[in-house]
Amino acid sequence: MEAIYLEAILRQEKEVGRNNSLRRDGFVPCVVYGEGKQTLSLKLERSRILKFMHAHHGGENIVITLKISGGKKDEERAVLVKEIQRHPVNDEILHMDFNEVSLTKKIIVTVPIQSEGEAAGVKQEGGTLEQIIWEVEVECLPTQIPEKLVVDVTAMKIGDTVHLKDIPVPAGVTLKHDLEAIVFSLVAPHKEEVAPGEAVPGEGATSAEPEVIKKEKKPAEESEETKSE
Repeated sequence: MEAIYLEAILRQEKEVGRNNSLRRDGFVPCVVYGEGKQTLSLKLERSRILKFMHAHHGGENIVITLKISGGKKDEERAVLVKEIQRHPVNDEILHMDFNEVSLTKKIIVTVPIQSEGEAAGVKQEGGTLEQIIWEVEVECLPTQIPEKLVVDVTAMKIGDTVHLKDIPVPAGVTLKHDLEAIVFSLVAPHKEEVAPGEAVPGEGATSAEPEVIKKEKKPAEESEETKSE
């Protein structure tokens, strides 16, 4: 996996708590949390973060090596993005939290599940492909985290299901979920139920309004009317 580096600068005591000032200067305040280690307060250039986010689809589950300067000595920390705080109106990045990870210790993360192709049961039979599970927890080394799990559904027909155990996973990755759980199901087209006595369009439906039949006058009735005139 390609190594991803980001330049970070240790925030000095006078800068801690002055986040708005840092943002005006083009930085994003950040915090690194590490198990059994002191929390680090850093700042990263906003332009570098935006470039990274654009290149790596938001940066989720991507191992980043922070090259930290500004302390007694420069150091590097391998981290994963924990949380990104954004402005509620303009979506600007306000703050970032990172979790430090060991590259030799397995971790549990959540990855998305995505279908690929058009199912035969949808294309030929008019069925509907339903996805029940959209993401799943996996356990692996930080360097082995898959971006997503892809399932080819092109062969699925009505009545077919795909279980979690059917999904191929990369080497070194373990699914942390019930393997019998259904991920995809291809169901038959939904048929509209017709109430008893209700006419079905196109099947000889007749007008609901009663037909008015004009009664013809008998000859005797006509003659009596003529006499009265």
